Amino acid sequence: MTEATEQFFATLPDRAPETLRASVAGTLRIDLSDGRVTEHWLVRMQQGAVEVSQRPEQGDAIWYCGMDLFDRLITGRAQAIAAVFRNEGTYRGNVVLFLAFRHFFPSPPGTRDPREVARKHARWTR
Repeated sequence: MTEATEQFFATLPDRAPETLRASVAGTLRIDLSDGRVTEHWLVRMQQGAVEVSQRPEQGDAIWYCGMDLFDRLITGRAQAIAAVFRNEGTYRGNVVLFLAFRHFFPSPPGTRDPREVARKHARWTR
């Protein structure tokens, strides 16, 4: 496990109130593998709250991906949905949990919120 992965999961409970605004409830198990070892992360989500543990319990959904892909996701160098579509990882179960969890990942480096760009443009044209 990388230090970045540990830090990412450690910050989830503090970030949950801002990130999980919609009504979501369930347990997502994330299995990260490097080809030899698989780490299990259990993320219990409900609106505005997250609990994280490292137990190989069953979840309402299971997401399996490589540790290298997960490192790219937590640094914004990859996008979760695109990775699943490219079959870089597998997912089964309640898809709403995956869609909610992906909001914890950062945007790609150098991207800006389109609303902020529009606000700046509106100020310049006045």
